[in-house]
Amino acid sequence: MPLRSLAATACLLLATWANAQTTTIVSTQMRPVEEAEKVRNVILKGFPDAVNFVPEDGNTFFTRMKAELGAAQGRVSMAIALDGELAPVNQMGGLSDLDDLAKRLAGSREISASIMALGKMGGEHQRFIPLMTNTFQMAANKKALPYLPAGANVNSLSYAQLRDWAKAMKDATGESKLGFPAGPKGLWWRFFQASFYPSHTGGIVRTFRNADAQKAWADFREMWAYVNPRSTSYGFMEEPLKSGEVWVAFDHTARLLSALVERPNDFLVFPAPAGAKGRGFMPVIVGMAVPKNAPDKAAAERVIDYLTRPAAQAAILREVGFFPVARADLSQLSPGVQLASNGMAAVFAAKDGRASLLPVQLGAKGGEFNKIYVDTFTRIVLRKEDIRTVLDEQGKLMDALLKEVGAPCWAPDASSGAQVCSVQ
Repeated sequence: MPLRSLAATACLLLATWANAQTTTIVSTQMRPVEEAEKVRNVILKGFPDAVNFVPEDGNTFFTRMKAELGAAQGRVSMAIALDGELAPVNQMGGLSDLDDLAKRLAGSREISASIMALGKMGGEHQRFIPLMTNTFQMAANKKALPYLPAGANVNSLSYAQLRDWAKAMKDATGESKLGFPAGPKGLWWRFFQASFYPSHTGGIVRTFRNADAQKAWADFREMWAYVNPRSTSYGFMEEPLKSGEVWVAFDHTARLLSALVERPNDFLVFPAPAGAKGRGFMPVIVGMAVPKNAPDKAAAERVIDYLTRPAAQAAILREVGFFPVARADLSQLSPGVQLASNGMAAVFAAKDGRASLLPVQLGAKGGEFNKIYVDTFTRIVLRKEDIRTVLDEQGKLMDALLKEVGAPCWAPDASSGAQVCSVQ
């Protein structure tokens, strides 16, 4: 064989070998640049294999996975995603069974049986291993406490009390001190799906345009007069809280964590308010799955084993604000992280809690579903359009989307069995 051909063949073999030695992980979580770097340089620092951690937008995750599964040989060894994001991949038969790995971990990781069972996704086989959990909560600067309505307790706050609190702060300071992540990079739709709709209507789809929803939107439009107008530019509420521009805020725990860690003595955390139907909250489960045509399933399982170890679970909480699913020693964590952990525990322990699951079975249409809530807010609250008209029009869009994907209802809506969920 000519020398040039030998060299070319050697280069090809080396490239193939190098690729085989690197485990590629696609993740819809920990996507911000700072968090992704912490995954690579801190959380996975002690892992012996080479890992390529690739952040992926949740709206394009399903498209990527579908393309991967259609290829002769996949390039992704492991996926980290929300349970609802993994569901459509599983429905198309795209996830490997992890039964043996689950059995090995069960004896050493102390992951609760109920959380591990979520990884079976309603079937008999383990399709993902839980990695971490989180939720949304509220945080307040202690400077706001003197303006709480008489008799109000932050741990059992109502929406009416939140409005009165916001009004009192504005009357006293001349500034709107209540803030929401309503900007382009904020998780604004989750506020409506996790708290606003479940708390006021008891559902998020069936009840989208009923009388309870109409009243809730009217009340929210009234409260918006006391919300910081820069909320429509906020992505993460930690910065407005740290600057003092906002004293009270709602957000994902991970997006509050920086403020809590830097100044734990200045803030307190508590569940989102309750409405007539209870105190809505959204438990978030992130899982690790292995695609059916992963290039190296064994390597992926080594990563899963590593990330469920106590030290890695504690590092995930410390670095990116997601909470352990496996038992971990949190005693050495900073006061701010412990503050966040206590706040999350209060959310889950609320006696009037009404759990709302992440939108499932929507696949690539999840982004369109989320947009319906944001557009509804924009039209009703910011543009002050007629509430009934907006809800009717947006409700038709929601019905059409759910019919297109054939999605049944999910909690907190009442079950629709095998029937497509619809707005009533």
